[in-house]
Amino acid sequence: MKRQIAAVGLGVVLLFLAGCASENQTENKSKSDKSKTTSQSNETKPEESITSTAKPTKVQLDNNDLASGIPGTGPLKVEEIKTWLEDPSNHVALEVELPLGLNVGKIPEGVLEKNPLTPAKIELGRQLYFDTRLSSDDTISCASCHHPEKGYAFDSQFGIGVGGQQGGRNSPVSYNRILSTLQFWDGRADSLEAQAVGPIANPIEMANTHEVAVETLKGIEGYKIQFDEIFDDGVTIDNVGKAIAAFERIIVTSPSAFDYYEQLKPFATLDPEDIADDEELKAKYDMLMSGAKENPMSDSAKRGYDLFFSDRVACSACHVGGNLADENYHNLGIGMDAEKPDLGRFEITKVEKDKGAFKTPTIRNVALSGPYMHDGSLKTLEEVVEHYNKGGTPNPWLSDKIKKLNLTDQEKKDLVEFMKACTGDFPKVETNRLPE
Repeated sequence: MKRQIAAVGLGVVLLFLAGCASENQTENKSKSDKSKTTSQSNETKPEESITSTAKPTKVQLDNNDLASGIPGTGPLKVEEIKTWLEDPSNHVALEVELPLGLNVGKIPEGVLEKNPLTPAKIELGRQLYFDTRLSSDDTISCASCHHPEKGYAFDSQFGIGVGGQQGGRNSPVSYNRILSTLQFWDGRADSLEAQAVGPIANPIEMANTHEVAVETLKGIEGYKIQFDEIFDDGVTIDNVGKAIAAFERIIVTSPSAFDYYEQLKPFATLDPEDIADDEELKAKYDMLMSGAKENPMSDSAKRGYDLFFSDRVACSACHVGGNLADENYHNLGIGMDAEKPDLGRFEITKVEKDKGAFKTPTIRNVALSGPYMHDGSLKTLEEVVEHYNKGGTPNPWLSDKIKKLNLTDQEKKDLVEFMKACTGDFPKVETNRLPE
């Protein structure tokens, strides 16, 4: 009888662990209209020139060294790059597995088929991500506004570009993008590839042109030989976007205290003896218990968890799924009391209800990426909670999901503690080794 119970428990728990969302985390399907993009579209391009036809290599995205760079120290020499490219394993497409918790979500269909992830392409994207030579004056890189040490965002209210110019929006995070299609706060880029090259030609950000950026890369031998080996058509702006997007897709958050706590819940319904009797079930349980011991949820965070997913507070109306973000656009009233408010998604769709609506950001690692909201107007998570508590800022297009919460001081603290408990590690990344 015990083995029958264990078998049922195994089916339930493994289904849960394989990516089935709990009743608190039902994933919403995005209903966003496909947007126009300000950068070049990424139509089907020639396949990579030497991508291996070997069987894909399975990789757990939170447990690898894909972002750690070509081994060695100092600037990348041409001979080092050539040796790296000669290794066939660096051209094998990767079959990626999402980390625990994040695997509740799904990688958008077709994304990795259109732009296969290979170690060589990821490494090229890493170099481009940190290289200021993509900007007009060699001062700004992708990492200038989306730096690993700043939670893949930046701690200024607005993004800062060439010549100290200030943008009009806060820098969104660039991690867990593997689960997202439309990019930017307003969703104007229809792919991560399109987003990656947009800032290059933005007059405030990198203030360059795509043509000049391509010519710059062609003039750097270390880059040229990589593009020529990885892509049939060598250095093009579309291939720059593919490489950077490949790198960004492997930057994901590892399991947090929240994930271990959440995914241990189904085990509470099982008899300990039934868990012990099933080898596979026991291994899963031990792994989760070990993670929970190393990453404990405080009592305050547990209370915050209950509030976050409750009908009363309903943070999970928007913050759902593997990335705790619905990939939709909502008007929270942020900045809508300005004389000329930023109309966000409306500028792309021209749909009245989209006025003042912006993309839902992830709660994962949110404690590392302040200030918050599309305009960086809220400096702390405490301020964020207070904004929701008061019911946002009234305006004709305020989301019907926003309402006064009447939280106690302790409940506010508990919500903040829960959000902090959604913090996991980032992959180790090399930020300095670039082609000479």
